[in-house]
Amino acid sequence: MKDRHAKHAPGHKPAAHEEEKQEPAAEASAAAPAAEGKPSEAEQLKERLLRLQADFDNYRKRVTRERTEFAQRATEDLVIELLPVLDHFELGLNTAREHRADASVREGFQLVYDQLMAALAKAGVTPIDAEGQVFNPHEHEAVTHLPSAEVPADTVMQQTRRGYRMGDRLLRAAQVVVSSGTPDAPPAEEAEWEPESGAVENNPANPEAPF
Repeated sequence: MKDRHAKHAPGHKPAAHEEEKQEPAAEASAAAPAAEGKPSEAEQLKERLLRLQADFDNYRKRVTRERTEFAQRATEDLVIELLPVLDHFELGLNTAREHRADASVREGFQLVYDQLMAALAKAGVTPIDAEGQVFNPHEHEAVTHLPSAEVPADTVMQQTRRGYRMGDRLLRAAQVVVSSGTPDAPPAEEAEWEPESGAVENNPANPEAPF
């Protein structure tokens, strides 16, 4: 009986079952580097957690910004509704001063007015006093232009309605009267032409007049 474990002669090809044993070993050795570069399950979960945390942080910032903008718009809408009331309050206070109303009444009006302006200032509202300022189309609304020898051109002569801003936002432009500069001098009257003495007009109604 021949030895089964005898050495193969030169040029002998391995049997099929030996090749099958060698192929899994080669595949395992090739897959080893790929397995080393692939992140582990713990690393994948950690990366996913970081992404979720970043998304939540962005969501929280966006919600906070939207809430702030909503509160600011609500405050602006309320102040805009109060501005006509404030205009009439100022008109009544000025009328009381002009007609020299009772001092206690004027002081009471002034006290309430100061409290109202302080509350608006606390909300970030500031008035725009345009009289004497150079006309600014971003803050002033020109009602009309009038000539003036005292006020330079493009300068506010009179403020007919006060404007207001809230922070950097314009709530209402100030209505103003703008100077157009020094009025033009009236044109000089032309002297009537008179014929020279001794000259005779050419009058077709007079046949004796020389041509």
